[in-house]
Amino acid sequence: MTHDPFTGVFPAMTTPFHDDESIDFQTLQANARRLERAGVDGLVPVGTTGESATMTHDEHVEVIEAVVDAVDDVPVIAGSGSNNTREALDLSRRAEAAGADGLLLISPYYNKPEPDGMEAHFRAVADAVDLPQIIYNVPGRTGRNIEVGTAVNLAAHPNVVGYKAASGDMGRISEVIERTRGETFGVLSGDDALNLPIVATGGTGCISVAANVEPERCVAMVGAALEGDTDRARELHYELGPLFRTLFVETNPIPVKEAMAMRGHMSRTMRPPLSSLSEAHREQLRSVLAELEPEATAPA
Repeated sequence: MTHDPFTGVFPAMTTPFHDDESIDFQTLQANARRLERAGVDGLVPVGTTGESATMTHDEHVEVIEAVVDAVDDVPVIAGSGSNNTREALDLSRRAEAAGADGLLLISPYYNKPEPDGMEAHFRAVADAVDLPQIIYNVPGRTGRNIEVGTAVNLAAHPNVVGYKAASGDMGRISEVIERTRGETFGVLSGDDALNLPIVATGGTGCISVAANVEPERCVAMVGAALEGDTDRARELHYELGPLFRTLFVETNPIPVKEAMAMRGHMSRTMRPPLSSLSEAHREQLRSVLAELEPEATAPA
C-alpha cells in the first residue's frame, strides 16, 4: 500500500510535566485539542521537542495514546526512532498499536552508521510496520547526516513518505526535493526559520516547534506558501522571525516550554538534564511574545 505524503503544519508537541516530573496528561490533551482547533494538519508527539529521550517506552506509548484519544480529525505522527534498530522496531510497532497514523524516525544517533547501515535501519522499520513514515535528518543532534542518496533510495519504499529536514543546509535539502519529485514523497522543514524557503523550493510543509505557540500564524504562513501567495507568506515569515530565533536561543525544548508557560498552556517543568531558561533569555522571550500577542502573555 502506498501512503500519501504529509502536507501542511505539524506541531512537534511538547510534553507537559507536573512538578514531580510525572506526565501531565490532562494538559497534554488540552494542548492537542487547542492545536487541532487552530487548524494544524497533524500532531507529532514524543519527538525531540517532547523530551522523548527522558521517557520510558511505556510513557512513550501512553503519550501517543493520550494524543490519539484527544483529537478527532488530524493524524498523529509518533516519534519512534532510536539508535538501536531493534528498539526502533519495537517502539514503532507499539506506536502503531497505540493508534498512531504515522511515524517520525530520527536517524541513529551516537553510533554514526555508514550510509548502508543507515538505509538498512530505516528499511527494517518500513518493511515491518505498514504506516507512513518520515525519516528525520538532524545532524546537529545525531552526529551524522542522512546522505541525499540514502533519502532518495528510501523514497521509493511505499511506507517512506517523507523527510524531515533539520540540517540547515538548503543545498542538501533542495537536492532531496529535486531528486524525489517522481516519488510519492514530501520534504518537511524541521527548522522554523527555513519553513518558507523549504516550501518555496517544493517542500510540503513543516514539523514545527513555533506552531505550539503561534499555530494560527504558522498555518497561515505555510498555507499561503503552498497556495503560491508569496507576498502573504513572506509577510508572516518576517512577523514570526523573532519568535523562530528566540525559540532556539537555548536547547530545544527549553525556550518553547517557557513560552507555553508564559501563554498559560502548561508548566515550564523540564526533566533533567535540561534546565530552565536563563533570566536574560526569559525577558527576551517575553518581549517577543508580547509583540505578537500582548494580551496573551503573562507579566513577569
